[in-house]
Amino acid sequence: MDMRSGEVNFCVGDFMNERNVVVAGTLVAFGLAVGGFFIGNGLLRARSADRFVTVKGLAEREVAANLVIWPITYTVTADDLSTLQTRTDDGAAKIRAFLAGEFDDAEIGLTVPRVDDRQAQGMMRQARMERYVAESTVTVRSSRIDVVRAAMERTGELVKQGVALIRSYENTTEYLFTSLDEIKPEMIQEATKDARRAAQQFAEDSGSRVGGIRNAQQGYFSINDRDRFSPEFKKVRVVTTVQYFLEDN
Repeated sequence: MDMRSGEVNFCVGDFMNERNVVVAGTLVAFGLAVGGFFIGNGLLRARSADRFVTVKGLAEREVAANLVIWPITYTVTADDLSTLQTRTDDGAAKIRAFLAGEFDDAEIGLTVPRVDDRQAQGMMRQARMERYVAESTVTVRSSRIDVVRAAMERTGELVKQGVALIRSYENTTEYLFTSLDEIKPEMIQEATKDARRAAQQFAEDSGSRVGGIRNAQQGYFSINDRDRFSPEFKKVRVVTTVQYFLEDN
């Protein structure tokens, strides 16, 4: 700027410097504002991401067993092994004949006999006790539950024929449900819906609303007897664990 002769003149360079300063300041202010917006928005999102609820969903279903394994265990005794084997074979033949009218050969199996020597075990104290005892099992494996149960009620016929049936705690009748894959998708869906209902109730009580799923874990399926008196009926159960985001209303 030149003050001579009473004139005021501005230098072009000075003017440009002042304008650059203003522009730079404006840009800095704008940058700070935008940065603050994104930082604030990021913090808001972070807080929103931290808000979630973990709930469990349950699905239960009662089903009928579709496979039964029925072990028919019997014993024979003899003083020599040859006679013992003959009596074992005779008992198996009688059981097979008893089952033949209702079951196919593919449904019937015979296990290897378990033989005990009473003399070797120091049990020959009774005068009329035979030395050897064999325990054998004929196993029926069938999907026809009703037919098997009806045959069970007629096992007294085998006893009349001289077959010494015993109750074995090692070989017990099993009722199984083998069609889990057919009902698994529907049960998972039911459990997930149950979990969402629980999340919605929690959100309603806390003044929020349920958002998307943050994490989900499918529990293990369990199959148990409905009760100890009716093992032919099963209770299938699954529990899922789901985390839902919570959002403001």
